[in-house]
Amino acid sequence: MSQQTPSAPLPLPLPLILRALGVADRDLISCTPLTGGTYNTVTRVTLTDGRDWVVKTPPSHSAGLRYERDLLVNEVAFYTAAARAGGPAVPRVVHSEPDPTAPTGAYLVMTARPGRPWHEVDRSEDPHAEPRLRAELGRIVGRLHTVTGPGGFGYPAAPFGPPAATWRTAFTTMTEAVLADAETYRAPLPYPVDRIRTVLARAAPVLDDVTRPALVHFDLWQGNLLVAGEPGARSIGGVIDGERMFWGDPVADFVSLALFGEVEEDRDFLAGYAEGSGQALEFSESVRLRLALYRSYLYLIMLVETVPRGLGPEAAEETRQLVAPHLVAALDAVSRRTSA
Repeated sequence: MSQQTPSAPLPLPLPLILRALGVADRDLISCTPLTGGTYNTVTRVTLTDGRDWVVKTPPSHSAGLRYERDLLVNEVAFYTAAARAGGPAVPRVVHSEPDPTAPTGAYLVMTARPGRPWHEVDRSEDPHAEPRLRAELGRIVGRLHTVTGPGGFGYPAAPFGPPAATWRTAFTTMTEAVLADAETYRAPLPYPVDRIRTVLARAAPVLDDVTRPALVHFDLWQGNLLVAGEPGARSIGGVIDGERMFWGDPVADFVSLALFGEVEEDRDFLAGYAEGSGQALEFSESVRLRLALYRSYLYLIMLVETVPRGLGPEAAEETRQLVAPHLVAALDAVSRRTSA
């Protein structure tokens, strides 16, 4: 990760954004591009007065999945809502511009959070930290899930229209959008799109068990969780990249929290979650079927997005080899549970 100084040319549209916020060149200590994301351009900006920001701007191209339009709108909604319950680990919105036709273009400025992505932390330096961190994460996620959406279910951004009155309607729209993307991009999937559509539709009645639109991050893999502090005193420093959020079933967050695994086996996380949310999660038949649906949705996204992302043939094939078996397993689990 390279660092830019104020004397180096800043990548557009960052200078326009900083000027709009009243930041002059003399106010800058550094501007550092942050890598690791797959969609937006992200820069960390440190100011002479001690302020430390992260600036996000969307890509100039329009290629992407349907749900990825206006992702910054989703991220602003997440941080604004999470400020009520997420604690200091959640960034705060400094300023945002949702309109891509504005002179600056669309952007989001938020407070920076300390730490490194969890998967980059050397666990051998602090072998006893993992249970404590998982419990702390559980408390944070549990508190986030107590936040209820203001108007209904689904993504806040415009492409999906106004919030839906039911979770079944919202999630059906979400899955249909990614299946339409699969057809548009001719994404290689392990089953034909119509077969996947039929399997998901058969399980749709279980979605009516969800009656409260909870705040769902839906991208809580370890790259979006920052761990701060020295060995022996590490803690969750940041819960970031809330752009994939939606209002829906809190159970959906457990997919990325245990990506390709089983959150039911994560006792430390679940104990913290019960403390943060105020109630223990029971893995009923309804919860397990919904988990299979949300796994199917996430794995579909991971496979379909390889096409508009323009991954090289080798990287795309690696993703397919990794994800496709998990999609098959999730869809088969949906089929088993709906035919029982």
